[in-house]
Amino acid sequence: MESQFKPVILNLIAAFVGAFGQYLYKVGAKKVAEGNYFNWEIIVGAILFCAVMVLFIWAYKIGGNISVTYPVYSLTFLIGMVLGVMIDKEPWHGMQLLGAGLIIGGIVMVVQFAPK
Repeated sequence: MESQFKPVILNLIAAFVGAFGQYLYKVGAKKVAEGNYFNWEIIVGAILFCAVMVLFIWAYKIGGNISVTYPVYSLTFLIGMVLGVMIDKEPWHGMQLLGAGLIIGGIVMVVQFAPK
């Protein structure tokens, strides 16, 4: 089996790019509600999601196993949560941190214990 290091890193980058794209969708959605359907936030968000797909394809092209690399992308949900809490000052609960820690722990186990 090929090393999963580079494919995992590519999916980690994709997670950050995807979370930022999702945040831009949220910001752009407020403008859509006002009738501005083609605002820069929605357009850049869509471009970022295309970039995520390119990163996925690249990761698989260089030997990434979907069972190892794709779970890393699930970090996008946690990154999105952090963006919402830090930038938009969305409310959060301490149990969310516990849940986030469990997700991170699971991802580490998936990557660490993947067959070599």
